[in-house]
Amino acid sequence: MRGWFVTGTDTNVGKTWVSVALMRALREQGHRVLAMKPVASGCRATPDGLRSDDALLLQEAASERLPYERVNPYAFEPPIAPHVAARQASITIELARIGAEAHALGAECDFLIVEGVGGWRVPLNRTQGVSDMAARLRLPVILVVGMRLGCINHALLTAESIQHSGLPLAGWVANMVEPEMEAVAEVVRELTLLLPAPFLGLMPHMHGRKPGQGAPALDLAPLLRL
Repeated sequence: MRGWFVTGTDTNVGKTWVSVALMRALREQGHRVLAMKPVASGCRATPDGLRSDDALLLQEAASERLPYERVNPYAFEPPIAPHVAARQASITIELARIGAEAHALGAECDFLIVEGVGGWRVPLNRTQGVSDMAARLRLPVILVVGMRLGCINHALLTAESIQHSGLPLAGWVANMVEPEMEAVAEVVRELTLLLPAPFLGLMPHMHGRKPGQGAPALDLAPLLRL
């Protein structure tokens, strides 16, 4: 299975925007790309069932339109931590199921993009979390750093934890979650020196935009060398 696991320094730092940009760049190179967001909370109730806006964006960006349940096996309505939402719904998030679904999708494409939920250490059940899900999938990790005050500390702590898991940190992306942040260029330069992975690009503030609109191409070269 070839692909990447996309995680972030926190929730709402742009994992989906980066995942979609990565998928589009790969498709432009002629690759067949599929995606998963195995767990999502804050989903909307629709006539077809619970739907995550993030998972719908991944579904739309893929080379083939998959059934929604294959993109997002675990969907929860409350906008709360996924393990709490699962417990309220009397559901246990099972990593074995996620792994089986991911490997089935991986066999159908050139690259599989898997987007995590929240940050790297978010719990998924009583004993396992997002980092355990990534370890089961054994995919290199792409870290999305939300550009805001404190992001250097958050990025370094997350990178340290990723390395501790034994997974390769394939690259990192800066995302302008706070467009008024000061000294952005200096912070990006510092992180480029401090993080043990290549810098793949700076995403603009995406609020009010469509996926990919105004977003620069990510640098795929370091990823495709793995």
